[in-house]
Amino acid sequence: MRNSTKLILLAAIAIVCILFYGFYDIKGGFDYAFPRRMLRVSAMIVTGIAIAYSTVVFQTITHNRILTPSVMGLDSMYQVVQTLIYFFAGSVSVWVLNKYLNFGAAILAMVVFALVLYRFLFRADKHPIYFLLLIGMIIGTLLGSFVTFLQVLIDPVEYLALQSRLFATFTNVKVELLFISLGILLFAFLYGFKIMNKLDVMSLGRENAINLGINYDGMVMRILILSSVLIATSTALVGPITFFGLIVANLSYQYLVTYKHSIHILGASLISVIALVGGQFLVEHIFELRTTLSVIINFIGGIYFIYLLLKESRAAG
Repeated sequence: MRNSTKLILLAAIAIVCILFYGFYDIKGGFDYAFPRRMLRVSAMIVTGIAIAYSTVVFQTITHNRILTPSVMGLDSMYQVVQTLIYFFAGSVSVWVLNKYLNFGAAILAMVVFALVLYRFLFRADKHPIYFLLLIGMIIGTLLGSFVTFLQVLIDPVEYLALQSRLFATFTNVKVELLFISLGILLFAFLYGFKIMNKLDVMSLGRENAINLGINYDGMVMRILILSSVLIATSTALVGPITFFGLIVANLSYQYLVTYKHSIHILGASLISVIALVGGQFLVEHIFELRTTLSVIINFIGGIYFIYLLLKESRAAG
């Protein structure tokens, strides 16, 4: 089956999932329920595309298919920022009530964290994948322990308010941030369209890319900032989903056999939409909101992550 046919099939499945979610079992009036469902669908589409885009380009500059921004601790940095705000300022501070200020602080912290990570880990391109994974896990554990320590000390009322920000949810979408996120996503696509061919060359490796005329270090820095902004945008919009990017990117690599980033990004984005919209449909209508989509994704993603590690280990051996 050709890649174009595979993409059309993914698009058709995504449309079916959107239609099912939008129209199935509407109660309480169509004019009331349908616009709110479409608002959630819009948030899922923006989130899914942002995570898919950022993961694919991040894996290009790190030259492996296991590392993702979330696995390397970017989601944990978001939790640190939110916990620090609630711990020192409280749930009624301007840093919480002003959605734009909170959104900007989260993005800035995650971008700075990503740049520091790149400066010390990826720049020389000399560390093996398991070393990078170990460092990522250590960073994530360290930040998670720091968050837990602060949550033990925080006021119980503030703690309950904080919890709503630390888990991904599509039932309470911030409309103001949705439009900002959409604007950031469109900007990313415009910029990404200009550098798509350079991404294909950069996947050949640092030396080959430089020999072919690519300003490798400059491109890596810009791509890393772009990836960080996108993952921060999706996280600030709905909350952290740690293993989601790992799943959709690797499924795209397996389903679409090509070197072109344009095809992989589109394929991963469509898989993201199918997973989020279809998964949320199951959570609301099958599981009746007894669990959340992020819990299911992280559970499946954790198993898939272990599978990829074992696969890489067998290939290396």
